[in-house]
Amino acid sequence: MTTVTPQIVHLSSALLPLLLIFPIAALSALRWALRTTDANGDREERDWSIPAIDATGRADSCLHRWDVRCKIATLLLFALLTVSLTSLWPTLAALLVSLAAIWLARLPWRNALRRVAAMTGFLSMFLLIMPLTAVTRPADVVLIFGQQDWFTLNLRGLELALLVSAKAIAVALLMEPLLATAPLPRTLEGLSRLGVPRQITLMILLAHRYIFVFLYEARRMATGMEVRGFCKRTDLDTVRSTGNFLGMLFVRSYERTQRVYAAMLARGFNGSFPDREEFSLRATDWLISALWLFLGLALLAIDRLWPTGAL
Repeated sequence: MTTVTPQIVHLSSALLPLLLIFPIAALSALRWALRTTDANGDREERDWSIPAIDATGRADSCLHRWDVRCKIATLLLFALLTVSLTSLWPTLAALLVSLAAIWLARLPWRNALRRVAAMTGFLSMFLLIMPLTAVTRPADVVLIFGQQDWFTLNLRGLELALLVSAKAIAVALLMEPLLATAPLPRTLEGLSRLGVPRQITLMILLAHRYIFVFLYEARRMATGMEVRGFCKRTDLDTVRSTGNFLGMLFVRSYERTQRVYAAMLARGFNGSFPDREEFSLRATDWLISALWLFLGLALLAIDRLWPTGAL
């Protein structure tokens, strides 16, 4: 009986700084891309009281024309298939599918980059820690730099970190065509038609709409305080002013909700809005859903039949 031992690969210690240079360069490139897209796309100051999650919801593309019920069910199932993958290459293929969906929907890349940037800190910890802390198995490849035997890099741990990161990014990017290719009320109405309680979708709609209004109100009040000479300090006056600020914000928010509710009742609201969205399924909707799910199942079959994963 032969005993399989980990493969030890000795590398020059001069390569050790590259482990820090590469992630720093990747983060710098992402930051530069965000700045470039912001400079090209936000030349005019936007109204921050208006949510922009579905700003492109009325554009025209094959994903915009896709029935929202089929789109929600299909993309969520594809996301479940993606997170069930255990090999890196099928997961990277799923990531390419997410990128292709954004390209097909003609969505602005800056929103996708912002989603990725929001996860960068969390995923960076995976990429930095898992190669250094993964338990060494008999078939692993372990890198040792120079005479630094205490510093070992397990390639299986690195592959596992890349697998987790690719899954997270693929699913996060998939939320762009899911949420940004139809107006949010229509997307939430589609969720209700799929069985989600209408009270929940209504709460999401109102919360999403008015959280930006209240944030805008808070920003406006904070600007007014600064114009009047308020400056944050670690003293009781700052605590007192902050308490007054929060109390006034609560009072204004409560009064606004009363006015909004009265306006909704005046327009016929009785637990649901009177002008409900109308849906009609076409053959192309079923065809797109079938093709998308076939692609996800094919990736899962490849993952299971030819496993190369680190799990």
